[in-house]
Amino acid sequence: MAGAACADETAFLKSLSGNWSGKGAVKVRVDAPTFNVTCNFKSDTSATSLALNGRCTSLAIFSRSISANLKTQGSSYSGSYVGAGTGTAGLAGKRGGDAIKLAIRWAKEVNGDRQAQMTIEKIGASGMRLTTIDTDPSSGKAVVTSRIDLHRL
Repeated sequence: MAGAACADETAFLKSLSGNWSGKGAVKVRVDAPTFNVTCNFKSDTSATSLALNGRCTSLAIFSRSISANLKTQGSSYSGSYVGAGTGTAGLAGKRGGDAIKLAIRWAKEVNGDRQAQMTIEKIGASGMRLTTIDTDPSSGKAVVTSRIDLHRL
């Protein structure tokens, strides 16, 4: 069974490889305005890893390099994320279906704590969605702080 799980992850990771472009919306904090962004990413994969590197920009207001580097063991993933402007964050989670669901451990406090969630989701044959969700410390409600829809170039 372990061999089959490894083969499943290899095929899934390979399906995310390539050059990607798209648009989305980003909030730098849960109570901040939303910026519409345009993003370009390059995704390199191996049988057990994913390296996603890119940049998102919003006119002259916002420009940020973003990267996620993951390694897999079975359906479990761990690695690092840079893009929130707080330093390197830790990632850990699992894949379910076409999505890798990850807990984020920020390098320092963001929105009142050091926790958030990230999802890297395959959408059809040529799409990928990157989503981060954090908790509003004043209301306790989940807030989508970024959602970027990409298509393969």
